[in-house]
Amino acid sequence: MLSFNSSPVYVRARNKPILKSLCPAFSKAVPGKVVKASALKLPYRVGHGFDLHRLAEGYKLIIGGIQIPHIKGCEAHSDGDVLLHTVTDAILGALCLPDIGQLFPDTDPKWKGACSDQFLIEAVRLMEERGYYVGNLDCTIIAQKPKLSPHKENIRKNLSSLVKADPSVVNVKAKTHEKVDSIGEERSIACHAVVLLIDANK
Repeated sequence: MLSFNSSPVYVRARNKPILKSLCPAFSKAVPGKVVKASALKLPYRVGHGFDLHRLAEGYKLIIGGIQIPHIKGCEAHSDGDVLLHTVTDAILGALCLPDIGQLFPDTDPKWKGACSDQFLIEAVRLMEERGYYVGNLDCTIIAQKPKLSPHKENIRKNLSSLVKADPSVVNVKAKTHEKVDSIGEERSIACHAVVLLIDANK
């Protein structure tokens, strides 16, 4: 039994050297037997984040903390930064913590119009508190318009600063949706992110 955040997780051991090298608890594992480990800290954690916002006139379009010139912006309780919301959820997911909607509910007036960097800064604080740092971050923004290529480098630099990582391990991609459904019809914008967290003591 492996204990992650005080929750028991059962894993059946296999005779694979990679498991033994990554997790000391597996060093005594017998193939086919259930392994019991107490207070095991994973050397690596992976999290996935996703977010989608409606686009509407009268709002600013902010992506990765950078304001993008456009006739529409994200309709949201906070500033609607789809990228920072996604990365926040990816980090929280990797740590097996409540998601952004639970930690910063849109029913709380405190977060009305809030800058989304506050959410990501808190996720990074929780990450560091548990002894991890960002090893790699890969993000994909999906929007029909505007074209994000001219802004990607500024977005990447700001995002790297917020997650306290070198820009060489942070990637920001932008895709259209080939004019399909709400994203392709310019009624919404979405984002995916995958993050790898590494134990700072390794």
